[in-house]
Amino acid sequence: MIKHYNISNQAYGEFNGGEIVENKPIGFPHDGGKLKPYSNLFYWAHASAKKDSMIGLHPHRGFEIMSIVLEGNIQHYDTLLKEWIPLEKGDVQLIQSGSGISHAEAMQSESEIFQIWFNPDLRKTLSHPAKYLDVKGKDLPQTNNITTIVGKDSPIQLESEKIEITQIALQVGKFKMDIEKEFYYSFYLIEGELKIHQVRVSKDDFFIVEDEESLNYEVLVNGRMLCIKSPETLSYPVY
Repeated sequence: MIKHYNISNQAYGEFNGGEIVENKPIGFPHDGGKLKPYSNLFYWAHASAKKDSMIGLHPHRGFEIMSIVLEGNIQHYDTLLKEWIPLEKGDVQLIQSGSGISHAEAMQSESEIFQIWFNPDLRKTLSHPAKYLDVKGKDLPQTNNITTIVGKDSPIQLESEKIEITQIALQVGKFKMDIEKEFYYSFYLIEGELKIHQVRVSKDDFFIVEDEESLNYEVLVNGRMLCIKSPETLSYPVY
């Protein structure tokens, strides 16, 4: 089964009068959009800065919050490190918010990030001290066209169970990807164009694959996409 959500079916948000805009494949209940949280994926936003702007200090508890810099540069501040940390294209930041942390992001004009929230076992994580990790893009494992963000040999480890995250560089041609049953495979097309079962998938489209043995797709325009593999069944309740 393949479920396809183009940008018009995703939620929308903005900061500072539209200086930063977001499309959200998985938004909060009040955001709108057709897709609600599933598995241990709680929230997924693609933020773009139209000019230099800041998302001010705001709190988090319990959840694991990952930011992936897709373009440009950002700076991050949190109440654990108490300093501004620069991040650039390819870098990844993980906040395991535990018993509580506040953070802020300053985005340069034309910068883009993913911010993705994962749902660990909150019965445990709400009592843990907050943790923070930055990883440079060059320090993530790369094999051929695949960069592993979470998975084998990656320095990033999540408490949310059975998550694997890869970024795939797309080259024109026809390809096949093996799919494990009992997992969701969630894809965001960052750039490029695909065709899957005669359906065209364009920039900023989101699609979910489940209960398949493989995914056959054709790359029509070079690009890149993010894939998150997550379990259909969890060993703990989610929020």
